[in-house]
Formats: sequence, C-alpha cells, structure tokens
Amino acid sequence: MIRLLCLCLALLMAPPAPAEPIRLKDLVDFDGVRGNDLVGYGLVVGLNGTGDGIRNSPFTAEIMTTLLERLGVNISGEQFQPKNVAAVFVTASLPPFARVGSQIDVTVSAIGDAKSLLGGTLVMTPLNGADGKIYAVAQGTIIAGGVTARGAAASVTQGVPTAGTVPSGARVEREVDFSLASLREVRLALRSPDFTTAARIEKAINARYGRAVAVMRDSGTVAVDVAAAKEGSVAHVLSQIEDLTVQPEERARVVVDQRSGTIVIGQDVRISRVAVAQGNITLRIEERPEVVQPDPFSAGRTIVVPRTKASIETAPGKGLAEVAGGTSLSQVVAGLNALGVSPHDMIDILKSINAAGALHAEFLVR
Repeated sequence: MIRLLCLCLALLMAPPAPAEPIRLKDLVDFDGVRGNDLVGYGLVVGLNGTGDGIRNSPFTAEIMTTLLERLGVNISGEQFQPKNVAAVFVTASLPPFARVGSQIDVTVSAIGDAKSLLGGTLVMTPLNGADGKIYAVAQGTIIAGGVTARGAAASVTQGVPTAGTVPSGARVEREVDFSLASLREVRLALRSPDFTTAARIEKAINARYGRAVAVMRDSGTVAVDVAAAKEGSVAHVLSQIEDLTVQPEERARVVVDQRSGTIVIGQDVRISRVAVAQGNITLRIEERPEVVQPDPFSAGRTIVVPRTKASIETAPGKGLAEVAGGTSLSQVVAGLNALGVSPHDMIDILKSINAAGALHAEFLVR
C-alpha cells in the first residue's frame, strides 16, 4: 500500500506534459445530431423463483393479466401467485439517424421486490419517446450484472442482480423526423463552454478552408456556414471538420467525492501561501456487560449489570504547518502531502483553504 502511494505521488509530482490536441468530434456536439431517450414498462418471465411477490407488487399481476388477455387467454377470477415473473422499466437511447429495422441496446430494471433478473426473458415491450409515440419494441434474454446466493440463515449479493441489459434487444419501428440536408448553418455546441476553446475551434475550421467559414457566437457555440464551405452537403462538411484537432482550455478545478475520499486536482490549480493546523478527535464507547450470579440457596436471580467504558482521544497532529504557494501541480501536491493526513482529512483541509480564499480553482463537491 505504501509503495502504491509513493508511486501515485511520484506520478503526480512529475513535470506536467503538454496536453495533446483533441479531435473536434470529442469536444462538441453537432446541432441536431443527437439521441432521444426511450422508456417502456414491461414484464420479465422465466425467473427461477426470484420474481415479484404478487401480494407486494399488484402491478405485476395487472400487467401479466393484460398481456395474457391480449394473447387470448382469459384468467378472470383465477387465483395465481407465480414467482417467476417481474415488472420492469425498460430504457434505451435512440441514436441519431436510426432507421426502421436497426437494433439498439436496452437496459432493464426491476421496480418491484424481485430478487434477481438473472436468466429472465423480457416480453415484447413498446418503447415510447417524450412525445408519447412508440419508436421501438424490445424483447430478448436479459444479461444481469450481478449474482445472489442464499442459504437458510444468510445470503450474499455481488453486483446488482435486479438490473441488466439486452444487447441489440430493441428494434426501431419509427424514425425521428429530422432533415440534416436542409440546414444552411451548422452550430457546434461545446460540451465544456470556454471562450478560448471556441476561438481555437473557429480558427482551426477557417484554416482548413482558407476563408471565413466558422464564426464564434459565444463561449459555447461556433456556427459553420454550409454554403461558404462549398462541400456540397451538410454531411460532407461535418465529415471534413470533425477530425480537426484543437487544444482545449479548461478551468482550474478541484473535485472531491466525500463518500469514497477521492480527490482530483486539475493541472492549472494554484494555492496561495497559507498555514494549516489539523488534528483528529476520536470518541470510543465500549459496552462490556457483566452477568452476576446469586449466592447458592439465596433464592436470588441472575442479572446482567451494564458496564460502559468511554474515552476521548486527541491526535497530537503536527501543529501549524506552512503550505507554500504553488505555481505548478507538483508543488501544490507536495505542499498538501507535507501535512501527512488521510484523504478524508485532506478534503476538509481543501474546503478550509477554499473558504480562506487561498484556493484559486473551482471547488466541486460530489
């Protein structure tokens, strides 16, 4: 563990290599070229006794009854409590320019008290878009992402067995009405808006054509004149500019995840000269009950006497430590690691440094 920590520190303190240029297609989204979310409500059958309890999930019995009646099976008034079916939500993303007959992946998630969807089969489920229309129909065998083992007095679960996927499990039945060829102007939407990056994109596109084709509208939009590009069609214009490389400019950020103790510090983060003191307080409470037996022939009874031991321990810490102002990522990391604290304590220190106005970066807490 110590060797791994030293290796990670050495990598962080290494001189930062110049960032590589990124392809335009990885920096922007093309206006109109986007996917659409689909959702459906369906039934999974064929489970090995791990399905919904009909008493706790009445909606499962309702959809099963509706499905059977649609197939010509009348079960009105019948009492049945199968354990091999489960009600699920089915979600998918309809990719841009998907045509009728093409197949897409779907995700299946249990909504009742089913224990596992492993080995189940999704029955034909319509998938609706935001406008309420059916764009695809899903069906197929589920590949669950976890497993559960149960015994008489214990059970163990690895992963999430109540959710899974059906690769190529949905077939597109309706196309999204969008005509790319009719556009006179293509707008490039930056995924991370920045004026410097947008200006570099504009410069790269104009350099490719040798004339003014692209115009930066704001920090998140660059417009490309299709007629000025003289490529014949919008698709040809996109094919010519999407592989252009641009050096993106990012804001200085510090991102922390309090649950896992993960800290990510961007290359451009700077810290002003500060002094930090940090210490830990540990509260311990131990319960050690004692059983007291009565004397022989005393007609007494056995009682349990509580015994509690409480203590508060304060770690000595390192006193007031100085963190010199960092002009590079390696110097910032070296200064923070000089405090010799755990990742969770480091998060609290970074919060305090940010509150003091000495952290010159955007501070994000997840």
